[in-house]
Amino acid sequence: HCIKLLGQSVMARDFDRQVAEIQIRIAVLNRYTALGIPVTEPVG
Repeated sequence: HCIKLLGQSVMARDFDRQVAEIQIRIAVLNRYTALGIPVTEPVG
């Protein structure tokens, strides 16, 4: 579902460029996920 938010289809026509485009999308999603994860620290 989240990949669809970055675009419905792959824009590149060449297979290698399609792979690169999908890897970029995954990197962006991972970055947003990392920003949303809280950092827990032990107290005491």
